[in-house]
Amino acid sequence: MNQPDVSAPHFTDADRERVDAFLEGHLDELIAFRRRVHAHPEPSGQEFATTEAVASRLQVAGLNPQVLSSGTGVICDIVSATSADGDATASVPTIALRADLDALAMDDESTTPYRSTVPGVAHACGHDAHTTIVLGAGLLLTRLLAAEGAPAGRVRLIFEPAEEALPGGAIEVIEEGNLKDVGAIYGLHCDPKINVGTLGLNPGPITSAADLVEIEVGGPGGHTARPELTVDLVQVIAKAAQEVPKRVEELAAGEPVKLVFGSLRSGDAANVVPSYGRLFGTLRTQNHEVWESAPELIEQALAEVVGPTGAQWRLTHTRGVPPVVNDPMATEFLSQVVTDQFGADSVLFSDQSWGGDTFAWYLERVPGSYARLGVHDPASTELLDLHASTFDIDERAIAVGIRTLSAVALSWLRSQ
Repeated sequence: MNQPDVSAPHFTDADRERVDAFLEGHLDELIAFRRRVHAHPEPSGQEFATTEAVASRLQVAGLNPQVLSSGTGVICDIVSATSADGDATASVPTIALRADLDALAMDDESTTPYRSTVPGVAHACGHDAHTTIVLGAGLLLTRLLAAEGAPAGRVRLIFEPAEEALPGGAIEVIEEGNLKDVGAIYGLHCDPKINVGTLGLNPGPITSAADLVEIEVGGPGGHTARPELTVDLVQVIAKAAQEVPKRVEELAAGEPVKLVFGSLRSGDAANVVPSYGRLFGTLRTQNHEVWESAPELIEQALAEVVGPTGAQWRLTHTRGVPPVVNDPMATEFLSQVVTDQFGADSVLFSDQSWGGDTFAWYLERVPGSYARLGVHDPASTELLDLHASTFDIDERAIAVGIRTLSAVALSWLRSQ
């Protein structure tokens, strides 16, 4: 596919009128859809009801959604009426829009009437909004691509399961061939730190790599009255938790890297030196090369820190995701579309975060851009972070997201 022409206008006054009419007629429905999903969150790999809700609504619109082989996640193509009479198998320019379906394993402590009804599961990362926005954009694009003057082409909607589970449902999406013939891919992620009506863009890395790290340590065990006769494993674990992350940072030669442990476990009795312990955490880095060499860096740090104590150790390093690295041309195209839709003040530069996202797997194969969608109510002085127990969005962001993704999809197809 050709790179899009970032200078030419691709969204017409007639397009805007159709968007306005669609939102006037369907925005309330879509907000209600988001609230139903928010109230009934499903964890990674178990998004069966959410999958069914998305697929059913697309079917009502006359589309042919396909559920991934795992039973969760949806792929749906929208083909322009001018593309070989709408033949879904036609070889035409194809752009993908991606959402994620799963919720987090945490309690919802908000007081909204649509708060989670499922104990221990909550949409505190905005995936319910992402799903609603891509669904809404898809419903809108069925109209825009059927209208007079619509470009030839295809829009592929990707509703990814298990984004929160490493390495993520994007792997399944890709392995089942759903990036085939895709020329560009775009997505949005809620950002509660920026106001509704604005989008954060970055023409390069916008997230970090994220892996899971498990370190098992072992020793002969013994009596706490005579720790000098054995390997004092609790001391070893404490030493590893403090010193291994620092040594990994040093071995990364100044490149940013964070090894942080969220779980340390060892022993059950006050008078027994345990024979087994475990540290469990994440490694994050903003540098792709450091991410690739991370297992070797941790192995070396463990050999230096734990090795001399006499404890045995074993590292299990589970690859998560690489950094999301936006394509500069695709990001500039998105910037022009957002500016055209909402004005120059609507575009902000977004720094590279320490969070990870499976959107990275798509951008390893296809050019595209991932943007941060402002969901903060400017009238509120409270700035919650993602994963906060009372996380919620200013629902005006749903219309902003739908306008953005439908405009970028239609404009991209016209630029080919």
